[in-house]
Amino acid sequence: MSKDICQIIYVDDERVARARARMHDEQTIADLAETFKVLSEPTRVRILHALSEEELCVCDISAVVQMSSSAVSHQLRILRTARLVRSRKDGKMVYYSLDDEHVRNLFEEGIRHLKEK
Repeated sequence: MSKDICQIIYVDDERVARARARMHDEQTIADLAETFKVLSEPTRVRILHALSEEELCVCDISAVVQMSSSAVSHQLRILRTARLVRSRKDGKMVYYSLDDEHVRNLFEEGIRHLKEK
């Protein structure tokens, strides 16, 4: 028998009820899963890492992650749709940054989690 499962079958109805009461609605769960799906691509994580340090334009990001501007633009569209980054136009330049402090915290917490191991 596996050491990862209970040796007997017993459901604690009170614990189950408390856990269910704290569960988020299905749309929130789906949206969160989509966010993690977007973050599953290493290139996007590298872009977020660069933007966690400072606001950058596509050309700067391309140089940092060593990819073409068109490939970076494609990834930025996905990140923008997921509300992880935002853009700001300044004359002929478009600068990107993390959407808000929540994105920075999510990124930093992920790094802290990995460094604990």
